[in-house]
Amino acid sequence: MEVRVGEATLELCQGDITLQQVDSIVNAANSRLAGGGGVDGAIHRRGGPAIMQETDARYTQGCPTGSAVISTAGNLPARYVIHAVGPVWSGGQRGEAEQLAGAYRRSLELAVEHDCQSIALPALSTGAYRYPMDQAARMALSTAVEFLKTHGRPKLVRFVLFDAAAHGAFTAALESLAEEFRL
Repeated sequence: MEVRVGEATLELCQGDITLQQVDSIVNAANSRLAGGGGVDGAIHRRGGPAIMQETDARYTQGCPTGSAVISTAGNLPARYVIHAVGPVWSGGQRGEAEQLAGAYRRSLELAVEHDCQSIALPALSTGAYRYPMDQAARMALSTAVEFLKTHGRPKLVRFVLFDAAAHGAFTAALESLAEEFRL
């Protein structure tokens, strides 16, 4: 599914984020930028050691929850990896929504700051961090739509969902938001 937001395109697809032919991909990182499983593990395995070497050297303090940092993409087809740190779900009463929106917003800002015309993003915080998929989808997409309405860039914002359940949740959220935002 895809929608136009001004001159930009926001699209959803199911697949492997490490194979995306885009300028930047977003990694679901932990605050220590220490590598891990899921999306993070896949990006580091396919991208090679250059990614970890750069984040270790540049971001010795890691990255706070709700923010993001940028590095080389190593062996990936993208130019950059943006390491976004989403929140661990604690029932929704500890600022998780604001932190999740912040991680997506900062990722999009970094893409624009580095002249990326395209970006691929995962469903942050929905794996090991247990953020409910339907709520995460709505927050991710509404943050992206608001960003695109304000900035008009990147020209392509692609959410790459790992499985059919995630793709279905994001599709439902985008259909609802398309009506609300009149996209």
